[in-house]
Amino acid sequence: MKTRILIKIGGRAFEDERGFRQLAGAIKTTKNTEVIIVHGGGAEISKALKDAGRQTQFIDGIRITRAEDIKIVEEVLSGTVNQRIFSWLEANGVPSIRMSGKTQRLFVVEPLTRDGRDLGFVGKIKQVNPAVVIEAIHSGKVPVISPISANEKGESYNVNADSAAAALATGARCTDLVFITDVPGILVDDETRASLTVKEAQTLIADGIIKGGMVAKMESAFEALDQDVHRVHIIQWQGAHTLQEVVQQQCNAGTTVTR
Repeated sequence: MKTRILIKIGGRAFEDERGFRQLAGAIKTTKNTEVIIVHGGGAEISKALKDAGRQTQFIDGIRITRAEDIKIVEEVLSGTVNQRIFSWLEANGVPSIRMSGKTQRLFVVEPLTRDGRDLGFVGKIKQVNPAVVIEAIHSGKVPVISPISANEKGESYNVNADSAAAALATGARCTDLVFITDVPGILVDDETRASLTVKEAQTLIADGIIKGGMVAKMESAFEALDQDVHRVHIIQWQGAHTLQEVVQQQCNAGTTVTR
């Protein structure tokens, strides 16, 4: 029986092609494992918006996306970043396919609010239609997915990539959701916690130890775990062996969150 995992790649998780070359090698050598990739691109979005003279504001790690911003955000995520990851995987021997949340209505969204505050064109996923992803996997390809999605009218919305990853990990019945980030895991008193339960993580949020963008990531982890994803890993890429260790439940890097 094959293991199916979803890897969410943060915008700063890999600095260049070298990391993706290692990831490609890991995907090819990790047998009986189906891989789905969802990516972000926050740093590049911020740069593109700044270059266009736009200011960026966040609420609990979620980017407010105005009507004049969404076109730029979509060009960066579904264009530049998605094409680059796809090309690097293909060049290193991993057959892949480009997608976004808009592909065959993979994600259908509605406007997201935060504590009653309007976030503009930021979407909350209300429906997941994973058939297109499952079909790609069965055809031997790795889906590379931008989180840009659409509402019922087909209007583009920016969706937090962590939320998209959690929703798809659930919809595609993945055993593991792996957040590859630029931090070593959940830090408590300057030490990485190897494991956390949901209750322990919620306490750390309430105490202000987990804060900023990591709060949104943890909320996505809670959603996935609540919907029968077995484990959520928050890790820094350690090399080609990282994927194998996750699949074999022997991952010594980062933090593993369980129910």
